[in-house]
Amino acid sequence: MKVDETPIEGLLIIQPDVYFDERGYFLETYNKEKWKELGINFDFMQDNQSQSSEGVLRGLHFQNPPYAQGKLVSVIAGAVIDIAVDLRKKSKTYGSYFALELSEQNKTIFWIPPGFAHGFVSLQDNTIFSYKCTQVYNKQSEASIRWDDTDLAIDWKIQNPIISEKDRNAPFFKEYISMF
Repeated sequence: MKVDETPIEGLLIIQPDVYFDERGYFLETYNKEKWKELGINFDFMQDNQSQSSEGVLRGLHFQNPPYAQGKLVSVIAGAVIDIAVDLRKKSKTYGSYFALELSEQNKTIFWIPPGFAHGFVSLQDNTIFSYKCTQVYNKQSEASIRWDDTDLAIDWKIQNPIISEKDRNAPFFKEYISMF
């Protein structure tokens, strides 16, 4: 397994060891002991999976404390541009984002600790996205930030994405008061 840090403290890019043979491939998507060595020492409470058509944009979502979620994310089929925005007000990278491509081909796993907004845009039809979360969903702590916020200036690498009404009406970053 290869692990790369990002310019934003806490975000990790994990490239698992993938074993190919004539039958296909095998990889570990999670191993508590290995992840603990990386500093990802959480009890994961909920697994989620979504399917999206090409051009669907989901985000930027998060849960406020005490239900803040860390997420271990990957793509099972298809490809996405994945985005994490730093919401930790004491962080030197507060309001900064990091983007990377996750795909069925690269099998990359992305660790997003609590304190980040998260979103992605699907680059292919029938993209299946997997989330392993450190906290259960809690509607009262659910929040979001506008995907097209000019202060964040995220390059989603897509024109005219398909967006939910909820995401279209999310507040702007400057309206957000961080609880992290």
